Amino acid sequence: MSWIYILRLCVAGVCGTVIGLDREYRVKDAGFRTHFLVAVGSALMMIVSQYGFDEFVARYDGLRFDPSRIAAQVVSGIGFIGAGTIILHRQLVRGLTTAASLWATGGIGLACGAGMYPLAVAATLLTLFGLEILTLFFGRLGFRRMMIVFTASHRRTLDDVLDRLGDYRTEVVSYDVEPPHEVDGIVYRATLVLRIGRASAERELIDSLRKDPDIAIERIV
Repeated sequence: MSWIYILRLCVAGVCGTVIGLDREYRVKDAGFRTHFLVAVGSALMMIVSQYGFDEFVARYDGLRFDPSRIAAQVVSGIGFIGAGTIILHRQLVRGLTTAASLWATGGIGLACGAGMYPLAVAATLLTLFGLEILTLFFGRLGFRRMMIVFTASHRRTLDDVLDRLGDYRTEVVSYDVEPPHEVDGIVYRATLVLRIGRASAERELIDSLRKDPDIAIERIV
């Protein structure tokens, strides 16, 4: 019977890896290795919960136990891992989708551990559908937030950047300029949190800033 359990772990690992490859392609912190481990670990916990105490139960007539308890704790535990992928900075939130994919991967691992292969495969496909296909159809709806940190040698350059934002269907959420400091001249450091309506507008704005000789981009989130 042990080979059946190993098969369940392998199926869980494959499903987790497939989802993780999507996150890896999107350059997220939780990639295929994290998703693989979450899926395999969840499947292992489910197998242990279902079959790990059979010998103990057999010693005592009438003894009953609930195999769902460990599975429930797995669902709660995945929340801690997912929280580690979420980035909160100023008014910017990143990593919610990856955290949700980890939570879904944990559920897929539990399904594999229970031997529910069709359900696990279907959930994997639906998870990929949500991560990729829905983005193709609805990715242009609404706005997304981004943060740009850059330096400029002149105050008027910062004002020019703000004036330029209107050409990219962009709304300023917050704008912070640090007091000027002198490093080979006077340098202003600005942090912009923006709401952008189109992915193409985001690329155009970043390209415009990078081509400006008076601006040095430090970070884009």
